[in-house]
Amino acid sequence: MSVLFFKRFLQRPFQVASIIPSSKALVDRVASKMDFSQPRVIAEYGPGEGVHSREIARRMPAGSELLLFELDPDFSRDLERQFANDPRVHVIHGDAAQLPLELERRGIPHCDYIVSGIPFSILDITKKRALLEKTHEAVAPGGSFIIYQVTNELRQHATHFDQAESEYFLQNIPPMFITVFQKAQTRNGHSHPAVHSRVPASQTA
Repeated sequence: MSVLFFKRFLQRPFQVASIIPSSKALVDRVASKMDFSQPRVIAEYGPGEGVHSREIARRMPAGSELLLFELDPDFSRDLERQFANDPRVHVIHGDAAQLPLELERRGIPHCDYIVSGIPFSILDITKKRALLEKTHEAVAPGGSFIIYQVTNELRQHATHFDQAESEYFLQNIPPMFITVFQKAQTRNGHSHPAVHSRVPASQTA
């Protein structure tokens, strides 16, 4: 466990949520829920010290985009240092609710995947549902919202999504529920990889 992670947990236990980062087994299992066979647009809420971010970036092919939304300034600076030489990774020091606006600013229509380990259970119900609405809005047809949480209470609130599958993963301290919320595909049954349909920057100025 890094000194920074432990320090931030002691200072903000409800925001960091866990006293230790995700296990390698949990990181691998979460990453296995994504298809990296082609370039993807992926967002991560609350990456912390970046254990999931590093694995996602390692698996992403060229042409992919990874947007990291981190509120903690120390974590944000550390993430910027870690990914300083990877132009595919963008660290946004701000609230995850900014995702739709951030996508629009970058000329990206949707995310293929959104990953989150932030403790939704402690969020105010209004803020929780608002973030879920923005998350659903940002996910591409056929895309997924993947969460790992100590509780599975979010399933009762994430009603915008068309399908949800959960597993209780014991190879982590504490054990986690990994839930994949699926957004319906388009009418012809095909998903649209977000990275292939992005708008040229010249059209977003």
